[in-house]
Amino acid sequence: MSFCFIINVINYHYTKIRMGIFMKVILQRTGVFILAIVLICSTFPIGVDAAYEIPRVYQVQTDTGAVGTVKTLDYSYDYNTYFSLRDIAMVLKDTNKSFSLEITKNSIALNLGKTYVPVGGENTPWENSENPDISLRRNEFQVDGQKVFYYTMILTLPSGGYDCFMMAADLAMILDMDITVPSVGILQINTQTSFMISPIDLEQTGYFYGVNGVLVGNVTTGEVYYQYQSDTSYPIASTSKLMTCLLTMEAIAAGQISLEQTVAVSDAVQKLSASSDGVIPFEAGQQITVHELLIGALLPSSNECALCLAETIAGSEEAFVELMNQKASELGLSQAVFFNSHGLPSFTEDSIPAKRQNRMSAKDMFRLVSYLLKVYPQVKDITSMETATLQSLDLEVRNTNPLLRNMPQVTGLKTGTTNKSGACLVTSLVVDNTAIKNDLVVVVLGTEDSIERGRVSALLVKYALQAFYTGIEEPEVDAASGNLPTHAEAAVDWILQTAKMAQHTM
Repeated sequence: MSFCFIINVINYHYTKIRMGIFMKVILQRTGVFILAIVLICSTFPIGVDAAYEIPRVYQVQTDTGAVGTVKTLDYSYDYNTYFSLRDIAMVLKDTNKSFSLEITKNSIALNLGKTYVPVGGENTPWENSENPDISLRRNEFQVDGQKVFYYTMILTLPSGGYDCFMMAADLAMILDMDITVPSVGILQINTQTSFMISPIDLEQTGYFYGVNGVLVGNVTTGEVYYQYQSDTSYPIASTSKLMTCLLTMEAIAAGQISLEQTVAVSDAVQKLSASSDGVIPFEAGQQITVHELLIGALLPSSNECALCLAETIAGSEEAFVELMNQKASELGLSQAVFFNSHGLPSFTEDSIPAKRQNRMSAKDMFRLVSYLLKVYPQVKDITSMETATLQSLDLEVRNTNPLLRNMPQVTGLKTGTTNKSGACLVTSLVVDNTAIKNDLVVVVLGTEDSIERGRVSALLVKYALQAFYTGIEEPEVDAASGNLPTHAEAAVDWILQTAKMAQHTM
């Protein structure tokens, strides 16, 4: 046997041994990796993904003695609960809050005071625990034949047909009745009690933690009904267009421009229109009236319409922004700063560009809107329109404010959304105490999304009406126990509210 042959045999077996060791290590490491995945999956619930539904069951009780089981869905997160309309309709069938339902794959028709006709499966538990294959969306919704906007979930029933799931607060607003959850798994319906809002209670339970700033007030009297973080400046997105609207109204009042005046679209407006932030298609040289530009800026929130107004009034957006900040100073908007006419993020020209956004506090926004509505109330003629046609473009546009469809008192005013600002809504509404009509305003800055923007605003609009007709809610203070507000602003608000209530009782 040659020496070379012996060496080759040794190398062969050595290689096999190394490969065996290598494969053993790989298998060990693979096993550890798989085990780690199993442990992670068993440690963290699959439900951390925000795209799931948890089927639950609540027991519903009413002040009429009616009881029943109501199926619920926790959408995306625990206790973000939507209730079965069919189950609740069955419980309320013989009460003064009865309603009928017609539900299709994409629409809901609810008729107040009508008798509900069962379709089968009402007030029974879920047939299985699997997550239903549904999505939260704004389906077509009618109440007594009138279109309204609520976010709902439509589910196909095992027996055929459909059911609709919606938030208890939304249903309470529609039926004007008190719905509470006294304990987990229990739904209490009081058909004889109107739906009431306590923003102080909402604040204490952390409801406004997901909101930047809030203010509810009366423009006509200057009275503030409720505020939360109202002095802090936040990005305001397209609600900036309210300042653009104000300066446009002032230019019209000064005779500088007119509503019927036709202006030509600039290259800059065409460029913005063609960008990802464009709302209305424009071409340079197109002709459009000032009135249509106002409609475009306020209803579908057209950024290019706002820019076109700025150029028409001041010659350039840079010059118009100077007017915006000057007007903010004149009105005492101490927390306001503007960088453009529409509220989109604005980049500087530096080598490392800064990303800026128009900012304002909720209190400053209330001051701005108060001035706008007092001096130019005709703005509500535009902001109260659900749809409008821009004749120059032969284009129909829709108002982005959902509350116009849900609450008849609402007259505007403006939505706004960017990643930084969150979803904002400034709502105006008109109320009448027989002596004089009052304009109320609800400012909501920085909610998580358009769903929460609409829901928070609707609840606070309900409270604005409540405060106007029945008075401001007093914070509960136990003087004997020294349970007084310790925050300076809260203390001042408490003193003013106490003095005001004392004056009313004199």
